[in-house]
Amino acid sequence: MSKSIISLIPFTPGDGGVATIQSTVSFREPNRLRINYLAKGEIGSLKLPGNRSPRRADRLWEHTCFELFLRVNGDSSYYEFNFSPSGEWAAYAFRDYRDGRPIDDEELSPEIVVRRMPDRIELDAVVRRDRLPVVRPGARLRLALSAVIEAGDGRLSYWALKHPAAKPDFHHPDSFALELALPSQSA
Repeated sequence: MSKSIISLIPFTPGDGGVATIQSTVSFREPNRLRINYLAKGEIGSLKLPGNRSPRRADRLWEHTCFELFLRVNGDSSYYEFNFSPSGEWAAYAFRDYRDGRPIDDEELSPEIVVRRMPDRIELDAVVRRDRLPVVRPGARLRLALSAVIEAGDGRLSYWALKHPAAKPDFHHPDSFALELALPSQSA
């Protein structure tokens, strides 16, 4: 799969200290989906969590975090992943729109690498496809990429590929705007 740069759009332009967020999605190998997020702007004005040991944590979306929503094309079930600049992560499995639960599989633990600079923050996350039972080799996927950015004063801005509702709703079925074919061979 060739990489292409995907721009996320803010729900309300001008919110927070971020000017742009771009993302790329690729496969490092058939079972490892890599998502890169690059936020540019006045990064020093943001509220960013400090570095922590990689571990599962809840409610990461209440602060700066980057998100991936993933489903098999035509299926109403989906997964949500939250990647914090702290190195913490969360994963959820949903049977249908907002009908889900946390995934407590430590083997799922995504690899997260964060690079912080004064004018940008970059987060790479690698998710293991083989730990997601619904997602089979060769499947066509629909992805929703999003971010929550916390300004220094605590205000949140919401970024996504698409904002199909009157308020930010990353779970909305129309938010899954990126189509991607999985490699047909497992590693």
